Amino acid sequence: MRNLMVTMFVSLDGVLQAPGGPEDQWGNPFEHSGWGVPYFDEALIQRMHDLTSRADALLLGRRTYEIFSSTWPLAGAGDPIGAKLNGMRKYVASRTLDSVSWQNSTLLTGDVPQAVAKLKQEEGGEIQVHGSGGLIQTLLAHDLVDEFHVVVFPVLVGSGQRLFAEGTAPAALKLVDATTTDTGVVICRYERAGTLQYGEMGPETGNW
Repeated sequence: MRNLMVTMFVSLDGVLQAPGGPEDQWGNPFEHSGWGVPYFDEALIQRMHDLTSRADALLLGRRTYEIFSSTWPLAGAGDPIGAKLNGMRKYVASRTLDSVSWQNSTLLTGDVPQAVAKLKQEEGGEIQVHGSGGLIQTLLAHDLVDEFHVVVFPVLVGSGQRLFAEGTAPAALKLVDATTTDTGVVICRYERAGTLQYGEMGPETGNW
């Protein structure tokens, strides 16, 4: 089965909306747009390059596809991230697009969770989801994510769409890697670790 990994920039209070530009992933203005930009440094860019290099394919929502397809083809030949994104297979989940023109892109039709589940059963390497906040909620609700690469910025945004919103399927996770950049960004990689476990603690239980 192919591994499906979600990577997302989030604030310390879990907001994923508009970390890098004047609009959010739906093209709407957001009061705190661009909150992640001051914290980017070479270490973070290198980490994103290393991460993207693992991917065999991208899975994108409509708005993120439109942003990526209008910008990454402009990347120069010396941009390794751009070269990787432009060349790899891309799957686009959309209820409104009729076609996709970015190199090596395929439009997913019909029921998105079923289509993604089918992709995971096919031969091939890792499928990565970048951005695509709305699509991620669908994937979480249908328990389709195998790995999370969460990039936490040292800011409190206060309002906006959260990564783990209502409807997320309960699950246990295992932290397999964590690093911190000089700007205070914490980069965490989590793998699935079975079902959510429960317990009780307090002086009366002996677990204190």
